[in-house]
Amino acid sequence: MKFTKLPHTNIKVSKICLGTMTWGRQNTESEGHEQLDYAFNEGINFIDTAELYPVPATPETSGRTSEIIGTWLKKTGNRDKVVIASKVIGRTSDYVAHIRTTGFSPLSIQDAIEKELKRLQTDYIDLYQLHWPERLTNTFGKLDYKHDPNDTWQDNFNEVLHELDKHIKAGKIRYVGLSNEKAWGAMRYLEEHKIHNLPRMVTIQNAYSLLNRTFEGDLAEVSIREGIGLLAYSALGFGMLTGKYINGTANQHSRLNRFPQLKRYSGERTRKATEKYVQLAKDYNISPAQMALAFVNQQPFLTSNIIGATNLKQLKENIDSIHINLSNALVSEINTIHKAIPNPAP
Repeated sequence: MKFTKLPHTNIKVSKICLGTMTWGRQNTESEGHEQLDYAFNEGINFIDTAELYPVPATPETSGRTSEIIGTWLKKTGNRDKVVIASKVIGRTSDYVAHIRTTGFSPLSIQDAIEKELKRLQTDYIDLYQLHWPERLTNTFGKLDYKHDPNDTWQDNFNEVLHELDKHIKAGKIRYVGLSNEKAWGAMRYLEEHKIHNLPRMVTIQNAYSLLNRTFEGDLAEVSIREGIGLLAYSALGFGMLTGKYINGTANQHSRLNRFPQLKRYSGERTRKATEKYVQLAKDYNISPAQMALAFVNQQPFLTSNIIGATNLKQLKENIDSIHINLSNALVSEINTIHKAIPNPAP
């Protein structure tokens, strides 16, 4: 395994992070524990979860993923050997109303942290992230920003950081980060940190893959110049980049077959781009999944690549991507495809 550090900290994390959002819905507790055991033995010490998980979210399953991690921590006694990241939900909607309807208010953050600590059966969370912004902005598949004059959100960056600081000082969380955030939001949080000596956002967890390289715009510069590391998620585009959806090998339990409402990676341009990437991997005698993950692994702004799997065979292939270095020639051909079909799944 290769390791990095969470920026501005002394916390060493594996460059492959174990994603968990299928546990409790697509995966059972025993399967989650099996994945944790395997990943831990392969050198992975970084685990990502959220109060929302598993996804798609339902009132019946809410928080179940973290409960599965919690029972593993209790069973193995590995809490001091792993780094745990979790998240509080952002702007409320019907989709998350069963969890909370008050965004990042002080009471919401306190409620979220206390419940997550209980689910995880731990006294502290290493990295606590804001899952998505409260304001109306272009997240989750929206390519361009369109201002909504009816947005009722009021600037509360300072208030949010003050509340997070309270929980840092209480020892319940160690560091804080962002997720699904934009360049403006990231810079506003950093501005409040610098001016008012409030906690610094050390990471940003955003989608990044061969099908979605929008992070390479303004956020890549923010990441490198300000030292806010990317925790990349959906590096395989919900499994699309494995090639199984275009070659007909995906079974009925595969994510996009089981949850057709998850359309972010199912468009026609996405399929066309994927066909080209899969053929390119074949030309270089490398698995499509490992090529896609290796591309993410070697980006200069990456802190860790969050991989997810529903079985151990997938998990092994994904973890083994850490040992692959893509040649300049292969990366050049990847970029040629990207220029022809840029960001088909933003």
